[in-house]
Amino acid sequence: MQKADIRGKWALVTGASRGIGQQVSRGLASYGCNVVLHSRQTSGTDALAAELRALGVQVLQVAAELSDSCDVDELITKVLAETPGIDIVYNNAAVMTPYRGEWLDVPADDFHKSFDVNVVALIRICHGFIPGMKARGWGRIINVTSGIQDQPQLIAYSISKAAVDKFVTDTANHIKGNGILINLLDPGWLRTDLGGPNAPNSVESVLPGALVPVLVDDGTTGHFFRAQDYVGQTL
Repeated sequence: MQKADIRGKWALVTGASRGIGQQVSRGLASYGCNVVLHSRQTSGTDALAAELRALGVQVLQVAAELSDSCDVDELITKVLAETPGIDIVYNNAAVMTPYRGEWLDVPADDFHKSFDVNVVALIRICHGFIPGMKARGWGRIINVTSGIQDQPQLIAYSISKAAVDKFVTDTANHIKGNGILINLLDPGWLRTDLGGPNAPNSVESVLPGALVPVLVDDGTTGHFFRAQDYVGQTL
C-alpha cells in the first residue's frame, strides 16, 4: 500500500476516551501525528493524553456533548483556534439505542438520539473542517460505520449508519480532486461498551486496519474499509 506521511499532521478523534477511539488515537500518535482527543469530559482522556505526549506528539483535549448542537459548534471553533488546522477527521463517536424486542414499537426518541449524534454531529464536524483541508490541498476523513444488517430491533442505530454511508459516497464525488479522501471504516463487532462483552473480536483487533483509510495515498475515496481484513498484517 502506498502510504501517506502523517508526521506532524493534526487529527481529531471523536469518542477518544475508550474503545476504538482510544486505539485509533494511539495508532495515529505512533506514526507521529498530533491528536485532538474528544470526549464528553476532558478528564476522560487525561491518561491517554499523557501516554501520547510521551511519544513526542502534541495533544489537545476537548470536551463536547455531540447531541448538543452548541457544543458541536464550540468544539469546531476551539479546535480551529488552537491548532494549525485539522488534516484528519476520525468520526468514531456514536450511540446505540436499546435493543427493542418489540421492534414494531421502536419509540421516536430512539431515532432522534441516534441521528443527533451518529449523523448530524458527524456531518457538521466534517463540514467544519473540509474548508481548511481544501485550502491546504490535503485531508483524510474517516467515518466509522457498521456492518450491521437484519436487525430491526436496532433499526435506529442501523439506519443512522446507513445515512453515514450515503453521506460519504455523495461527498466523496463532490470533493474529489481537492486532495481530500473521505472513507468509511467498519471496525467489526468488538468487545466495547457499544459492542458488548459477547462480541467475537477484541478492541485491539481494530488496528492496524483502522489506520488504512488514514494512510491510503492512492486516491481511494468513498470506499468501505473493514478493519478485520487487516488483522495480523503490517502496514
